[in-house]
Amino acid sequence: MSYLAVENDRRIYFEHHRGEGRPIVLIHGWGANTRCWDNTAPALKAEGHEVVLVDLRACGRSDKDFEDVSIATLADDVVKLVDHLGLSSPVINGWSLGGAVATAAAAALGSRAGGLVLTGGASPRYTATDDWPYGGTTEDVEGVLAGAAANRADTFRGVAGAVCATPPSDDVLNWIWGMFMEMGPVGDESLRDLARTDLRKEIGNLEVPILLLHGRDDAFVPFAGAEAALGLNSRARLVPFDNCGHAPFLEDRDRYLAELTGFLKS
Repeated sequence: MSYLAVENDRRIYFEHHRGEGRPIVLIHGWGANTRCWDNTAPALKAEGHEVVLVDLRACGRSDKDFEDVSIATLADDVVKLVDHLGLSSPVINGWSLGGAVATAAAAALGSRAGGLVLTGGASPRYTATDDWPYGGTTEDVEGVLAGAAANRADTFRGVAGAVCATPPSDDVLNWIWGMFMEMGPVGDESLRDLARTDLRKEIGNLEVPILLLHGRDDAFVPFAGAEAALGLNSRARLVPFDNCGHAPFLEDRDRYLAELTGFLKS
């Protein structure tokens, strides 16, 4: 197992699967961990790509007692990992909250980034505002966090059950739920910070190709927000996934992989 110290002696967990093809960094969503990509990463590796997976602070096998778990800091960790591994022109792919992390990381990498992929990405905004009428409210987020504080298991079971548009098998539901239960309580602050994060300027200034892979029935990040994101950068392209919710890489794996590998080869 590999770890990178990012805050004093506190470490994040990562996996580096070497390959001769274009590097891709896979960033999970809130509460999840690297294992959410287990249906995706092996296929990318089989295609020859250099695949990097990372557990965000307080998630999975990363340490749980970080002082700072903000979106900006999580993105800084991704940049540090890219530098640590010496990745050349990596594509940064973020799911859900990981989409915000990926956007901020790509912005920080600038010309060193090879592209940005938003998989049901909570980017450029997760919550609605006067000039961005897509998403929920900060009160909605606080409600989820209050539920988690009072009854973590049942709250995360409910969140896991809303990930897919069509209810998954019990095994898949338990798998998603189990990942959520591995996140330490301080990870809740990442979602709180996401609710006030605005990356419209960052995504608008990116000079790399951008691919949005988004389910039409996403219950967490409205599809209309993904459509609106297209207007922020002419390099962006949106691929809709019919009958899919928040995790097209689980719900329509074959098409997801076809779109993603095509982007990596372009």
